[in-house]
Amino acid sequence: MNDTSNTHSKVIGYLLWIFGFIGAHRFYYGRQITGVIWFFTLGLFFIGWIVDLFLIPGMDRDADRRYQAGDTDYSVAWLLLTFLGLFGAHRFYMGKWITGLLYLCTGGLFLIGLLYDFLTLNEQVDSLNRGDAH
Repeated sequence: MNDTSNTHSKVIGYLLWIFGFIGAHRFYYGRQITGVIWFFTLGLFFIGWIVDLFLIPGMDRDADRRYQAGDTDYSVAWLLLTFLGLFGAHRFYMGKWITGLLYLCTGGLFLIGLLYDFLTLNEQVDSLNRGDAH
């Protein structure tokens, strides 16, 4: 993989850090386990959330090395998931029309699908960018 690819954005990371006490920025950078921990502990009782302010550049570099750049933009997908996920906007963006319609009609499959996407969105986009099957 090309080390100069920029799959994730520090600006988006810092914007999501504002909601970091629920793990948003950690999910964005592909750190699902600590994202779940942050979600249930309010950013490790807000202390981890403050520390993360200084860790975001490193998380961004790691995500850029880990995930494949391509036609589907990670930041766009994450913004759509974060703000319009209940309506399936991120799924429509990724070309997943059937599940996009399901999300639209069911409120993100009754929030369970939304949670699933918070845990797997980076891998979904990575798979699309690598040309793997939907």
